[in-house]
Amino acid sequence: MKGKALFIKHVETEGPGYLEDFFRDNGFSTETIELSRGERIPNDLSEIDSVIILGGPMNVYEEDRYPFLVEEGDFIKKIIEEKIPLLGICLGAQLLAKACGAPVVRSPKKEIGWYRVNITDDGEKDPLFKGLERSFPVFQWHEDMFHIPTQGSLLARGRLCKNQAFKIGSSSYGLQFHIEVTEEMVESWLEEIDMPKRRKSRILGDTYKNIKLLRTQRERLFQNLAMILAQSSKKGDEKGGGKKWI
Repeated sequence: MKGKALFIKHVETEGPGYLEDFFRDNGFSTETIELSRGERIPNDLSEIDSVIILGGPMNVYEEDRYPFLVEEGDFIKKIIEEKIPLLGICLGAQLLAKACGAPVVRSPKKEIGWYRVNITDDGEKDPLFKGLERSFPVFQWHEDMFHIPTQGSLLARGRLCKNQAFKIGSSSYGLQFHIEVTEEMVESWLEEIDMPKRRKSRILGDTYKNIKLLRTQRERLFQNLAMILAQSSKKGDEKGGGKKWI
């Protein structure tokens, strides 16, 4: 067993998708915390090797309506302090940015569907995007966006929403777009939104086409993520405080 990946899930329909399949197929154990069901974020981090914070429809500042957001913010700060690799997706990325002191605001353009992102010079040098094309389409579903924390670096940008990916420290990443999404997830999300049928059909058609075409890109990104986790574990072992993967 290589280690344990903890998924933080905010709503029923926004699960880990392809990411969970990848971790399990590559020898990781996984656990999902269902915040919408009242499950609590763990205090003990000793058995956790990586954290993936998923998306959700709420705004990061709706703490009165969703009290778990306060606890989640404290949890993210603790994860960063402990240098445990973290990946925030969509809402998860916005929560990471907020925990690091950056504002989260309304995006200049609400993005739902497939849009291109472009890897920056910093992103091209980063291990997460190693081997990927400089520009590629991604699935988006958001109306808010994060600013880049002062100690962070912008790794990918978009035309309508500039800030698409960033990094904090050695192993904390935020992605505005959804790398985990499956065809079934897109179908279920579209069922819940009021949108012209013609546009829904176009998004579904793009999804069936792009998910198949981008399989290699997605697998490379996941492999890069796994390598980052392995390197983080090795660094911890060298200092005498890391968890050993066997």
